Amino acid sequence: MPVHEPHRIVCHLGDLLDEREMTLTALADAVGVSLVNLSIMKNNRAKAIRYSTLTAICQVLECQPGELLSLAPADS
Repeated sequence: MPVHEPHRIVCHLGDLLDEREMTLTALADAVGVSLVNLSIMKNNRAKAIRYSTLTAICQVLECQPGELLSLAPADS
């Protein structure tokens, strides 16, 4: 059984919201996702994201998934 590693996906939602001068509340309303769930995502505590949610966020923010999420380097 593999050893459980913390994920290395980093969410840049806060940066994208700042660049667009948009609040998390406004994004939650536009996407139809709860503020709590977006906050979890923004603070890098999400364990998963639905493709439909990812699509909606990218449409509202006019960005690509690679702008929203990145893979942090592995610790050496």
